[in-house]
Amino acid sequence: MSGKTHSVAVLGGGAWGTALACAARRAGSDVRLWARNPDVAAGISGGSNPTRLPGVTLSSGIDASTELDAVLPGADCVLLAVPAQAVRGIMENAAPLLSDGVAVAICAKGVERGTLKLMTDVVAETAPAARIGVLSGPTFAGEVARGLPTAVVIAAPDEEAAKTIQSAVGSGSFRAYLSDDTVGAEVGGAVKNVVALAAGIATGRGLGENARAALVSRGLAEMIRLAVTLGGRAETVMGLAGAGDLILTAMSETSRNTSFGMALGSGRSARETLAARKAVTEGYWSAQAVAALAERHGVDMPIAQAVNAILSEKLDIDSAIGALLDRPVSAEFRM
Repeated sequence: MSGKTHSVAVLGGGAWGTALACAARRAGSDVRLWARNPDVAAGISGGSNPTRLPGVTLSSGIDASTELDAVLPGADCVLLAVPAQAVRGIMENAAPLLSDGVAVAICAKGVERGTLKLMTDVVAETAPAARIGVLSGPTFAGEVARGLPTAVVIAAPDEEAAKTIQSAVGSGSFRAYLSDDTVGAEVGGAVKNVVALAAGIATGRGLGENARAALVSRGLAEMIRLAVTLGGRAETVMGLAGAGDLILTAMSETSRNTSFGMALGSGRSARETLAARKAVTEGYWSAQAVAALAERHGVDMPIAQAVNAILSEKLDIDSAIGALLDRPVSAEFRM
């Protein structure tokens, strides 16, 4: 990493934004964080975020505020860690405060509902002067905040922007690998949440570990098909930003997306489950957009389509599972 001290602005006071602020502090960066809630901002400045990261002592020196103009001016690296569906609104307000050429790392994972655009496209539209990258990989926020070993990918077409983000957050315990494939990194991050919902549904329904492993494997194939169709690379999806993230999310019952699916599989409704949660379950909000994006581009994604049908109440769980099992069995990989 470079010896330069970076000025990092983190947008988002949830678990992920708070964890990234801790990672940036460990990398030696000056860190300011924007949170919507005044109590959350005060807590982070005081060294804790008990609502989102209970029991975790945060890195010292994180200065949090509810005002964007107290966080963004002068930053050479911005970590965008708000929920995917909030990215456009936040960036519209943030754009006038950004320095020209600032490196913006998109840390949200999802597809914008309505427009079906990836987050890189949303940020490019709202902040055209920014140099955009994607930070993605297998990351549980609590472990990152505690400084446990973690590896991520930073994907950006501008190598200098990628290196800026890398040196702003990277350390011995937070290893940041570089890539130029933003599409592969984004599709991996967005679709893995939907596949994790499917894996959770199967677990909650008592279908067994074989079924979960099959869903994860076939879901990875769907991720690759969509990424390649949109211009990404299969090897990116097979790496940290795709397979790595999917393994972590879909195989852990502590994952928000997997646990949400388990609740559905055990008979709870989506509305009931959402109402009981404080944190955002990205897979719920991305499923419709991922399914629609696949349909728009003619990409076969039966697992994503099944999850969307369940969430939209077009099919009950048993009917959706039956439809998947009734599909004809073909070659595992299309030649």
